[in-house]
Amino acid sequence: MDTVETISKYNLSDEQEKKLILREYRALLRSLKPKLKHGDKELVRHAFEMAADAHKTMRRKSGEPYILHPLAVAQICVEEIGLGVRSTICALLHDTVEDTDITLDDVEREFGTEIARIVDGLTKISNVIDVNASQQAENFKKILLTLTDDPRVILIKLADRLHNMRTMESMKREKQLKISSETIYVYAPLAHRMGLYSIKTELEDLAMKYMEPSTYKEIAKKLAETKRERTRYINEFIRPLKEKMEAADFKFEIYGRPKSIHSIWNKMRKKGVDFEEVYDLFAIRVILDSPQDKEKEECWKVYSMITDEYTPSPERLRDWLSNPKSNGYEALHTTVMGPQGKWVEVQIRTRRMNEIAEKGLAAHWKYKEGSGDEGRFEKWFQQIREVIANQETDSVDFLQDFKTSFLAEEIYVYTPKGDVKMLPTGSTALDFAFSIHSAVGSKCIGAKVNHKLVPISHKLRSGDQVEIITSNKQKPNEDWLNFVVTAKAKSKIKDSLKEEKRKIAEEGKYTVQRKVEGMGAGFNQTNIDELTSFYKLSSQLDLFYKVATKSIDLKELKDFHVLGDKLEAPKPQKVVQEIKFDQQQHSPLNKKDTELIIFGESSDRIVYTLANCCKPIPGDDVFGFVTTGKGLTIHRTNCPNAAKLLSNYGHRVVKTKWAKNKEISFLTGVKIVGLDDVGVINKITNLISGELKININALTIEAKEGMFEGNIRVYVHDKEELDELVVRLKQLNGIDTVDRYDTEGLPQ
Repeated sequence: MDTVETISKYNLSDEQEKKLILREYRALLRSLKPKLKHGDKELVRHAFEMAADAHKTMRRKSGEPYILHPLAVAQICVEEIGLGVRSTICALLHDTVEDTDITLDDVEREFGTEIARIVDGLTKISNVIDVNASQQAENFKKILLTLTDDPRVILIKLADRLHNMRTMESMKREKQLKISSETIYVYAPLAHRMGLYSIKTELEDLAMKYMEPSTYKEIAKKLAETKRERTRYINEFIRPLKEKMEAADFKFEIYGRPKSIHSIWNKMRKKGVDFEEVYDLFAIRVILDSPQDKEKEECWKVYSMITDEYTPSPERLRDWLSNPKSNGYEALHTTVMGPQGKWVEVQIRTRRMNEIAEKGLAAHWKYKEGSGDEGRFEKWFQQIREVIANQETDSVDFLQDFKTSFLAEEIYVYTPKGDVKMLPTGSTALDFAFSIHSAVGSKCIGAKVNHKLVPISHKLRSGDQVEIITSNKQKPNEDWLNFVVTAKAKSKIKDSLKEEKRKIAEEGKYTVQRKVEGMGAGFNQTNIDELTSFYKLSSQLDLFYKVATKSIDLKELKDFHVLGDKLEAPKPQKVVQEIKFDQQQHSPLNKKDTELIIFGESSDRIVYTLANCCKPIPGDDVFGFVTTGKGLTIHRTNCPNAAKLLSNYGHRVVKTKWAKNKEISFLTGVKIVGLDDVGVINKITNLISGELKININALTIEAKEGMFEGNIRVYVHDKEELDELVVRLKQLNGIDTVDRYDTEGLPQ
């Protein structure tokens, strides 16, 4: 819906609102029309009336009637995912059980068990029994459990998420951050996995719009500015191909489409290049009208016409015709050298393949009937079922494992007999061993890949043939967890280690008991918990284990106090920065204002620490995160761990802003790469210490083969000062790139 209309509907009369709701409902029915069978229309109407009535007093944050949200979600399900009548009913009812008086029994009575089960899958868990579990991760686990019975749950959930992302302007900043992080962490990869490419792209772009607003705007602006010359180039590139294909009597469409802002930004980050240097800002797509029995042949014919005209890059050919991706995606991709020395990606697919690429899973079902290809999604669901069934790990680990095991791209590897196994990218010989059987995995000592001996940590590539070598003397050890990526391997190794750990921990338990009782304190749960949190461990098992393996020697016990039979840990001596707390201040902050202010219910002084993973400095876009044992930690919103923290523990996020303070300096670092020229170091240090009067904390320079790489740690007061430094360094002759340390923290 366009913004003008959205703005005007906050102050509509009741009559106008009713008209608007009806208009949306009729639009939904129009989209559904081709799929309606006898009696369906009445069912959809019944669901709509039930939802409209249940939500009648509710409004969204923007002020519009709540029922417009389920209507929009249903519309996305039909139009953009290609789902049918039953999914529409579920989409209309998806928030009723959670937010209104309607119960699951009501839904089941009116619409039957199938719809009730899907609606239940979409209803969030309201109370989580385990205190440490993250509610978001638990809810996600619930959705996945239902997913394996009925994939429509996930498709409707994606539609719901997409509509929330499209209409997030009215929400508070921290809520936008939390929802965007969750989207980028779980939902976009899931959309990709379900083959919904356009939805995945839009989710990534929208998340970026809230998480990296300035970068997003900048790339969008540059895309708009270069649009005319791009169009001109695309037309020049397409012209000769069009002529050839028309001469060969193909029925086709050929057009260029810009890459998404998120994927352009990814390229810029990964390759360390500016916008101007990203070569594939667009892809050319050829869509053929081919009968199903001629599809492959015609795609390859078009490929040969393209490569006759333009030289292809041999390592950039992707053949998903012979071996479709596990989410059903089929196409032929090639990158060719176009006019003016520019690389251009060309994607060739047929109408059927295009529909599968756009609508993913839903279209896959439509074409699956009669093709005998039950396999791909079924196999995938089966693997998820297995892992969820014997899932003991906490939900956050589960979410992380799920991400690496099930949301990554796949490789295909073969057993010695030629059977094919699907594994996520990055899998090792050990993952393969566990995928055959957990007993084979646990006893694996090595493998033969393509008849050559390799260690168990060897990373596999698509097409490898793998034979596992086992020994009865072998058993899993801690290191194994560092090089397996599949959830099955991880959970089996963890189970086996836990067993081992429990045996060793028994000895540690005895030692702790002796020492604690020796001090006159009781060996009870409260005291063990006190010790566990003092040593910053996550469980008493870890405490006993570390004592048994001598990595904790309990010498700190002498500083503990004994009150009655209770142990009390010594108070930590901690130097912290202080925060001025100001509830009234809502005036826009001046750029120069740079100490931290926290809004919220709290006392005057709040202690905080700056996260080591991203080293925030004043002026960065930041959020506060309440950590157990450490109090408040400040992270940058684009910190490598932000997505995980915000996705799993949104409830621990505190809104933070910087306030004035020029006294405190912050340590940060820049990495400089350039040509190794005489006096270049001198130029750099003169600029930093001399002209900009910035203190240098450490400097390392490494030169090789005519290039140098310098790491400089400096003290700055705020982001503005750092930005100025980066700009001035880039202006020096012979300097190629200047980057702030983002991900690894600073080299010590």
